[in-house]
Amino acid sequence: MSKRKDTGERISDAEHAIMEVLWEKNPVSATDVCDAICDERDWSIATVKTLLSRLVQKEAVGTEPDGRKFLYRPLIERSDYVGGESRRLVDRLFGGRAAPLFAQLAESEALTDDDLAEIEALLREMRK
Repeated sequence: MSKRKDTGERISDAEHAIMEVLWEKNPVSATDVCDAICDERDWSIATVKTLLSRLVQKEAVGTEPDGRKFLYRPLIERSDYVGGESRRLVDRLFGGRAAPLFAQLAESEALTDDDLAEIEALLREMRK
């Protein structure tokens, strides 16, 4: 999978749902995507095709012909997307500092003991 150039265009929540399907299995047709998420989201195949078209324009998704239909595949890695979104969240809400994010999560009791153990292990690993 190749990295897309950063066009500065954000992926919407609806487009992200499409990307999750593509990251799970690809290449797939618009019908395959719809089979995976249309019922739970109350979407039609037309909605899926619109979202796929937007993702192609944003260079997040590529296409390849397959007879009379197209197959879609992600052009960005999930880990790259998550990393970029995480950075934007920390920058926008916490002035670029991660510590206030963790403090907020701890104060709102959003972190379980398992989460804290994982974070502590990651910090120990990073310090090595």
